[in-house]
Amino acid sequence: MKNIQNKVQKMADEAVDTGKELGIQITAYFEGETVVDICSGFADTKKRELVKSDTLFPVFSTTKGIAATIIHILAEEGKVDYDAKIAKYWPEFGVNGKEDITVRDVLKHGAGLPNMPAGIASRDLLDWKKMCTAMAKERPVWEPGTKSEYHAITYSWLVGEIACRVEGKSFSRIMEDKICSPLKIRDMYVGIPDGVESRVAILVEPEVNPDMLKSPDASPVPGWICPLHEWMNKPEGRRACVPASNGIMSARAIARHYASLVPGGIDGVELLTPRRVRAATQRQRLKDKTFCNFGLGYGLGGDKGSTLGKRRTSFGHGGYGGSIGFADPRYRFAVGVTKNLFSKDAAHHQIVCEIRRILKIP
Repeated sequence: MKNIQNKVQKMADEAVDTGKELGIQITAYFEGETVVDICSGFADTKKRELVKSDTLFPVFSTTKGIAATIIHILAEEGKVDYDAKIAKYWPEFGVNGKEDITVRDVLKHGAGLPNMPAGIASRDLLDWKKMCTAMAKERPVWEPGTKSEYHAITYSWLVGEIACRVEGKSFSRIMEDKICSPLKIRDMYVGIPDGVESRVAILVEPEVNPDMLKSPDASPVPGWICPLHEWMNKPEGRRACVPASNGIMSARAIARHYASLVPGGIDGVELLTPRRVRAATQRQRLKDKTFCNFGLGYGLGGDKGSTLGKRRTSFGHGGYGGSIGFADPRYRFAVGVTKNLFSKDAAHHQIVCEIRRILKIP
């Protein structure tokens, strides 16, 4: 397997040299073994800080896959039922047309609550209780379960508060107990402590979509949080707990999380049984019997050109700017990618495809 490590390292170094990437980490597991674990480039815009294996990167919606796994662990423990009404766990939520919204509705982005509550500002994201109170008062913008539309940021509290109510703990504490501690992960945060600030890479986005800056407050991604890379370069963005969109972690941590979800797990740790993973990664139906593009909290492979691959049994989640984590259970393959240059010319997809080719994973 040494050849694959050297090949991927060379590809990453070339991507940095040509300006396609600034800093990047890639880790891959295959059949229970680490086959790729590389880093390349720079963690800052002045190119003074080299990316190391423990450099932390903001990964935006890649965090959603971690949050979904927590719900599935709780389901495996018999504490959460996918088809139970959210109000069973969070009574204040069951008002204003939300009485019948289920855990399943939220995980498949079908709750009808994609928009951020009006009147919220960036500083409010630091206040978990305030955000949950605001979400509990919201009214769906479509009949829950009738369609699926990405809940870009609101997924944070819709999913996260279910876990918090069930466990009686903060989201960060639950993530530590259910994922990080069993897997001996030390580089995964949703809301960083002060002590790791110096390890967080600076994000760079040369071409910001000006339309994002004009988005109204009550929209999936309001203008006040944009540009998104600038939000995550600031202390308040890094210290808030927003499980849909502000995880800060390494590629090693992401890949290890997904490696624990393939049959046999990793180093003796299997966070979910294969049966639970199959249930969590079934393509979900809407009320009209059509399918949406989600499993229960995970994106699925099968789309042409998808980094997850061509099998719908592959699952994971990507994030704004190009970070991604996923698993392919059939081949016991798991990948984590983190990066800090947001560019259309990025090289990470090509590198992941090359890893597949070398391992003879179709």
